[in-house]
Amino acid sequence: MIDEILLEAEEKMDKAVEVAKEDFAAIRTGRANAAMFNKIVVDYYGSPTPLQQLASFNVTEARTILISPFDKSSMQGIEKALRDSDLGVNPTNDGNVIRVTLPTLTTERRKEFVKLAKTKAEDARISVRNVRRRAKDELDRLVKDGEAGEDEVSRAEKELEGVTKRHVELVDTLLSSKESELLEV
Repeated sequence: MIDEILLEAEEKMDKAVEVAKEDFAAIRTGRANAAMFNKIVVDYYGSPTPLQQLASFNVTEARTILISPFDKSSMQGIEKALRDSDLGVNPTNDGNVIRVTLPTLTTERRKEFVKLAKTKAEDARISVRNVRRRAKDELDRLVKDGEAGEDEVSRAEKELEGVTKRHVELVDTLLSSKESELLEV
């Protein structure tokens, strides 16, 4: 029972770290990449649809991406979603593809992105700690119900602390690499 609780907690913490990785990938740096558009949702025939499901992406230059919609009638919706996003881009439409040229990042904008990355990292840390708290509550319940001994639960809690610490450090490592990537000119 204790092993199941620890395993489930570790899996949930792994997922929290994966979400942090995805969030960091969506924060733009100086180079264009398709992951920047992961969180953009387009109003497609009245239903919110992720941009990845509506178009293909082609990075032509360091700061230029061509977006080719599968359905040409969705071009206006995609353009509007791009303009309204927090990427700060102004897409151009030539009838077949949407060209997105990313503006060069100013020092001020880089600092804003670093703040955003720190916020995402803190969200991930909070998520990991919440998983730890829930697992600890379950372990305490085992002792209270008499299903496990206090020594076993104490060892399990130490192991849980180690797993938590490892995941928080992983989030911190991801943050520091994203920070250095953002501040690199």
